[in-house]
Amino acid sequence: MSIAHIHIHDKAIVKTLHYASNIISMEAELFAIRYGINQATSIQGVLKIVIIMDLIHATKKIFNTSVHLFQIHSASILKELRNFFSQNQVNSIEFWKCPSQCNWLLYKAVDKETKLFNPILLFLCKSF
Repeated sequence: MSIAHIHIHDKAIVKTLHYASNIISMEAELFAIRYGINQATSIQGVLKIVIIMDLIHATKKIFNTSVHLFQIHSASILKELRNFFSQNQVNSIEFWKCPSQCNWLLYKAVDKETKLFNPILLFLCKSF
């Protein structure tokens, strides 16, 4: 499961939950980044995108197109970013690392919501 929160000036705009099975955590992280960038670039007037994650190593995979396993996410993310940067020369993106021990209020709210979420298994045989 991945949860993407889109905020503009600390105001929640979009919150999306995605469920998947048989994928690795790196792929889930890249999908969440991909979805967040897609949503942020579709909002009129956005000049700066800040992606905040507790583990920043997934973002390095975006720019390594030789990793075959993640090429579909990398290609999509890079296409969105190319379009975003070509719209305005001041557009920018930043990746921030925010470990859970930072006690940032917004991070704590998202973390709490994630831990309270109880997914419904579609295939009970997969619960093991």
